[in-house]
Amino acid sequence: MRMKSFARILLAAVLLSSLTASVAQAQRVLLRSVTRFDTVETRTGPNRAFFQHAYVGYAPVVGRSKNSGAELRSFSSAELFAGMRYKFRLSQQAAVGFDVRYVRLNYALVQNAQKVLPNATTHHSENLVIQQAVLEPYMRLNFGRRGNVVGRYLDLTAGAGWVFGTLHTYQDRGGSNRAKRTIVNERGLDYLERWPLTVGARLGSGRLVAVGRYRLTHTFTPSARTFYPELPRVVIGLELDII
Repeated sequence: MRMKSFARILLAAVLLSSLTASVAQAQRVLLRSVTRFDTVETRTGPNRAFFQHAYVGYAPVVGRSKNSGAELRSFSSAELFAGMRYKFRLSQQAAVGFDVRYVRLNYALVQNAQKVLPNATTHHSENLVIQQAVLEPYMRLNFGRRGNVVGRYLDLTAGAGWVFGTLHTYQDRGGSNRAKRTIVNERGLDYLERWPLTVGARLGSGRLVAVGRYRLTHTFTPSARTFYPELPRVVIGLELDII
């Protein structure tokens, strides 16, 4: 009986010792795992070494054409754009980066007796539409102290575009076969320049950005400039960052 009791006590002690060792080992592994993840450095984010985000925006054309004959309707003449922005932080105060952007620029033409663009014929409504892909490097200056957020900043930009689509579209009331309206689309306009260049600035606070750009190049090809007045070079608008 004494031997059996002793054997039971010894077996219980062995089992208890094994259980204690297993629990201690599990706790050590868990501790190492949590410590490792807590000390990993995050290099991406609004105020980290690298950041990227999408954005959309609207920027009306500002000003008048150089001469009469190409008057524009305000606010209908504007850029609609969407793109991706890439930022590389240099310091807490400075960063550089570039945008890749799609732009749909619409010139809504006023219909009057002085109209010459693209001809003197008047319609119920008429538009010149330019679609382009833009690459725009920039330099950023940050203002104020902040954590891992976008904060307040000023961007200085220089952009180069490629016009991949042009459209002259007009609409008239009435038409053949009792139609209520007639719409005509003319594509591939050879009198528009294909490689626009711009400079500009952005003033941002969080997700909202005020945008201004000035076009350095002409709207029309050299041969077409004899007939058509230069269109306004400035757009000013707003951008919403999708962060």
